[in-house]
Amino acid sequence: QVQLVESGGGLVQAGDSLRLSCTVSGRTFSLYAMGWFRQAPGKEREFVASIRYIGDTTYGADSVKDRFTISRNDAQSTLYLLMNNLKPEDTAVYYCAARYGARHVISQKDVDYWGQGTQVTVSS
Repeated sequence: QVQLVESGGGLVQAGDSLRLSCTVSGRTFSLYAMGWFRQAPGKEREFVASIRYIGDTTYGADSVKDRFTISRNDAQSTLYLLMNNLKPEDTAVYYCAARYGARHVISQKDVDYWGQGTQVTVSS
């Protein structure tokens, strides 16, 4: 069994930055592609970013590509999401996701394990 625990969320103002972390335990972290999803109130969960191995990343909406950076530290079994220039529309619960194997985790149906989520609230 794999456990994913997110941290780093909070209440910030527009223009601020946050770094989310996701610590993984239970299996060999490097065997998993990792990703971030988010779910805003009243909306469906959406893909944010994925990383297969260091340097191989992909992002969802154009609105995050230039502001968010996904990264991983395999030695520490930790996934990160650095979010810069946050906007009120980034307000959501952010979920860490793991997919066994080498393919990006882009769709919810690809996810093998989920974290419990961390709230990010951006005030205007």
